[in-house]
Amino acid sequence: MPTERNTEIVTVAAVRGAKNAEEILFNEKQQIFSLRTQEKSRPELLGRLREVLKKNEPLRVVLDPRKGVIQRIGTVEPGEVEEFHRNRKLLEKPAKSVAINIDEIDPTAFNLVGRKLKWPAFKLCKKTLPNYSKAKQIFDFCANQSCNLPGPYAISPCIPFQYVIDGCYARAHKMRKIIAEKYGYCCEKVFSFANQNSDTLAVQANKWGGCCVFWWYHVAPLVRVRIKLLSISIELALVIDPGMFDKPVLLSSWLSAQKNTACSADANVSMYSIQPGSAYSPANYAGTQFTTDPNYTATDQTLLNYQNLTTC
Repeated sequence: MPTERNTEIVTVAAVRGAKNAEEILFNEKQQIFSLRTQEKSRPELLGRLREVLKKNEPLRVVLDPRKGVIQRIGTVEPGEVEEFHRNRKLLEKPAKSVAINIDEIDPTAFNLVGRKLKWPAFKLCKKTLPNYSKAKQIFDFCANQSCNLPGPYAISPCIPFQYVIDGCYARAHKMRKIIAEKYGYCCEKVFSFANQNSDTLAVQANKWGGCCVFWWYHVAPLVRVRIKLLSISIELALVIDPGMFDKPVLLSSWLSAQKNTACSADANVSMYSIQPGSAYSPANYAGTQFTTDPNYTATDQTLLNYQNLTTC
């Protein structure tokens, strides 16, 4: 587990939960945070968090990912606020997130692109993967860039799949670049959200020690793959997520894995959304706005920050 404390400028997505058990969610972090239980200035800090949430202003925080707590809240200078908003480019015309009941998914129909899945992002590019073998080739290449492997790597920086506590947005964006630039295919991004009541995305990190990990959102590249069944050709939605799996998986399998009730009684996927590949991270709790990172600046910095960290 990481021991480093990270100082970052973030925006608050939500403050939720009961008194003395509040969860603090940041748009720039998939990990769920809380204030220290014995924090004497807790009411004051909560008030400040709610104030910046209402005003949609950035906040400087010192985070302890190992404990999932906020160590300190600092000030952001006026010039930093202006720069933050100037660099925070939002995705134009995002699709809305939709509610989902994981237990009612029919995988034989849910994963069919153009039938059950009719997202606007699919209209932006028609160059989809020709077969599963190509999807597996892309998956294996991405997985081999993992920072826990000895290298040398074919890309820079490496991708910290071994640290699934946070950083999915950066891992997904780096993989999007690989899929587009190395292989020449389209990919979308699929976002999952735990943004209703006390819902929590809960997964068991079986690849990285078996501990349970909790998020309020998760994102990974989604690829459309043509599959031939006798004389019928269909398109399936597969997700590339080497942090969770050892191969491309159906969208329904990816979503279902995030409802691990053995990790949390509150485990549930409230909503999901498929956006263009240019989407980077959520910009609000409702999952109706998304940021972008066209130059991969934030992406690479996050990958560098997490390259030496581990999950369990």
